[in-house]
Amino acid sequence: MRSFLIAIILSLVLVSTSMAGTINISVAASMTDAVKELITVFQQQHPETTVLPNFASSGALAKQIAQGAPAQLYISANPKWMTYLVDNDLIHKERVRTFAYNTLVFTGRPDVSLREMNDLLALDTLAIGSPKSVPAGQYAQQALQAAGLYEQLQTRLVLAKDVRQALLYADRGEVDGAFVYKTDALLAQHAKILLDVPQHLYNEVTYPIALTHSGEKSAEAGAFAAFLSTEKATNILERYGFVIR
Repeated sequence: MRSFLIAIILSLVLVSTSMAGTINISVAASMTDAVKELITVFQQQHPETTVLPNFASSGALAKQIAQGAPAQLYISANPKWMTYLVDNDLIHKERVRTFAYNTLVFTGRPDVSLREMNDLLALDTLAIGSPKSVPAGQYAQQALQAAGLYEQLQTRLVLAKDVRQALLYADRGEVDGAFVYKTDALLAQHAKILLDVPQHLYNEVTYPIALTHSGEKSAEAGAFAAFLSTEKATNILERYGFVIR
């Protein structure tokens, strides 16, 4: 009888373990708050699953994944770094879809007044995500170049490791302002949106999402990816200012 009970207990433990799982997801820093709430809601519905997020610049995350960092799902703030992982055979191209959209703004001290892009020339310091790895910085650089202002402002740019750091510089008043996504600017405690960067100056901000090869083999990752397409998830994203189509 004792052996029989032990066998039953062991089988229950094995079943419980097989149903449990951990998902590692790599997400663009600008989606930090929204994705944290999405994870909370998902885990309430799937208490047996643990979702471990890694928030950073899209470029840094893509390079980490390419170097072997665990990730079953990747959300980038632009197509460039998603393409990088597709080209490195870490994500199937057909798995990629657009998750959300955003817009670029310039935020800064409330006493600063801007009416157009040329007014940026009156400022001393402007924070921008490093264009080499931060999509928000790449969009900002593109907008400044299209407006014919980049060369004049280049020496005044303060480079940040990601868009959230750029926002922090502006919110603390350490710079006159910063180029960030509208969704980030809405989270500022002190800084305010000074200027909506004209859309014709930069490519539309898109967030591609895809399961990695390991994610395709994970039932938990598939369930989380499916959850992100639900109405509940859409409502959460829209509340944070993201555009869903």
